[in-house]
Amino acid sequence: MRAIVAVAAGRAALFLAFWLMIAGYDAADLPVGVITALAATWASLKLIPATAVRLRFLPLVRFVLHFLRQSAVSGVEVAALVFNPKMPLRPGFITFPCRLRTAGARSAFCAISSLLPGTLPTGSDEAGGLVIHCLDVDKPVAAGLAVEEAFVTRILGHE
Repeated sequence: MRAIVAVAAGRAALFLAFWLMIAGYDAADLPVGVITALAATWASLKLIPATAVRLRFLPLVRFVLHFLRQSAVSGVEVAALVFNPKMPLRPGFITFPCRLRTAGARSAFCAISSLLPGTLPTGSDEAGGLVIHCLDVDKPVAAGLAVEEAFVTRILGHE
């Protein structure tokens, strides 16, 4: 029971933070924001039941630093390609054999990989692999995704 209360409190805080980011802070609107956050929390608990997820702090910090560096490097690479008149690209799809089996872990991995310039998860194949659209299929996209997957695995403690 204590776990459900903790999950509900975390979700409510997150939904209220989203409300404040979108609507801005105005004391007159705060009651509407709180009611909306509580309703969203109730709906989320009905649609996505609370599960015990224990994030590991140190791997999370390492990942954030890695992700910021990787985003900057990838962004510069994509910008260089855009400004190159010949644009030496071979866009296409690859299949990444994702080892993450829980829906939450796979969703987190897909969200993270979609933020990296040059890759976009588009779905799954029949074997459960992730289908990824990439700007250049000649680049080592699968190797980069394996690194990101390893970070997610360590953060969630699924090693």
